[in-house]
Amino acid sequence: MLNKINKKLLLFFIFLYIPQNVFCEEYSRETPIVKAVRKVSPAVVNISSEYEIKRGENPFSQFGGDSFFDFFFKDFFDPGYNRKYKRSSLGSGVIIDGKRGFILTNAHVISKATNITVILKDERELTAQIIGSDPASDLAVLRISSNKSLPAIEMGNSDDLMIGETVIAIGNPFGFSNTVTTGVISALNRNFRIDDNEFQDFIQTDASINPGNSGGPLLNINGELIGINTAIYAKAQGIGFAIPINKAKRIISDLISHGEVVEPWIGLHVQDIDERLAEYLNISGKRGVIVKKVEEGSPAKQAGVKYGDVVLAIKNKSIRSSSEYNNVIRDYSPGDRLEMQIWRNNKEETIYVKAIDFPISMAKNIAFDLFGIEVQNLSSKYKIYTKEGVVISKLNRYSYLAKIGVRPGDIIRQIDEIKIKDKDDFEKAIAKYRTKESVVILLQRDNRLYNINVKFQYEME
Repeated sequence: MLNKINKKLLLFFIFLYIPQNVFCEEYSRETPIVKAVRKVSPAVVNISSEYEIKRGENPFSQFGGDSFFDFFFKDFFDPGYNRKYKRSSLGSGVIIDGKRGFILTNAHVISKATNITVILKDERELTAQIIGSDPASDLAVLRISSNKSLPAIEMGNSDDLMIGETVIAIGNPFGFSNTVTTGVISALNRNFRIDDNEFQDFIQTDASINPGNSGGPLLNINGELIGINTAIYAKAQGIGFAIPINKAKRIISDLISHGEVVEPWIGLHVQDIDERLAEYLNISGKRGVIVKKVEEGSPAKQAGVKYGDVVLAIKNKSIRSSSEYNNVIRDYSPGDRLEMQIWRNNKEETIYVKAIDFPISMAKNIAFDLFGIEVQNLSSKYKIYTKEGVVISKLNRYSYLAKIGVRPGDIIRQIDEIKIKDKDDFEKAIAKYRTKESVVILLQRDNRLYNINVKFQYEME
């Protein structure tokens, strides 16, 4: 009996002195997500941009109607016209080069900004300058200067992403700095439309992305940058989109080197194929776009592409629409060799086309194709109310502009985002926007401004 009591006492004292974690397993709270956030968050910044608007100013409004005078703006001498108001916007960004101070963000975050302030995690506030912005991809690169070293994020690879893998979004929603949300990759290669812009091949995630997250990083579980958060789908919850970082790398390089994206030129103009046309061409069940124009002297012409060919794919990437074709072309640089799958004479062929820089000397001819106009620098020949712009010197009477009342002597002040000071600016705008479906022209007659939305219509060969 005594021995039994002694054994029980011995067991009791042993239990008291053995550490509790021998019986209760502890888990580390420092998860891979915690490590990734700790590693990256110093490189995530808050971006505050300030811009000015004028009373009555609305330079990119859409108008309707057949008359030229439907495209009407305030008189330059309206007493309230020059009153200025300040607006501010908040967004996010991520430092991609600490030595040179480069920050990657969305183009819409800094659109029309007159002053940009970057706030670091350590609460330092630095003024940023815009190195380059590309609204078509919704990417922009800023630069800040600092006496102290700047942290930078590590680039990842967005080509090997897996649906279902864990992702982390960091940003400044509603101005709350360094907010972290997590989720998974819901889908890849998503296409969606915002206003008149179509975006393609985006990452879809269910990680919460709210206003202010735009421009912030999307990370994999190792804390590597795999995307830039850019939009939320307003009609549903839990659907966010990010620009794949591999898609952004070429754009970043162009913005840093040239201040803009240098688009390759191959000289093709294409249109969508409907069911009736697909049946006529005997490509039912296949997808593609039909070539409606091959520019003279272009790489496509030299490679043997012909009017009426159907472009099915570029380097095994299927083409389903003209907008998708233009987006795929934008992924290449001048000097790249494009492998194009063509449908011709009821069979597939492969044609190789080398992309080159667009020859600015062709802008004059393309401007006449697109708008039906020729322009000159301003001169005393015309009654001028401005020191900047180009004057329309010749007008095709069958063009859209002629039909709505535009006439020689009218002045073009702006095309989309590009302000036109002279013919050089005009030709640069033509080169930049030649592949778009439409542009907005800001036109001046006497002391009044008019906005005109012009759809491009190349004549079929």
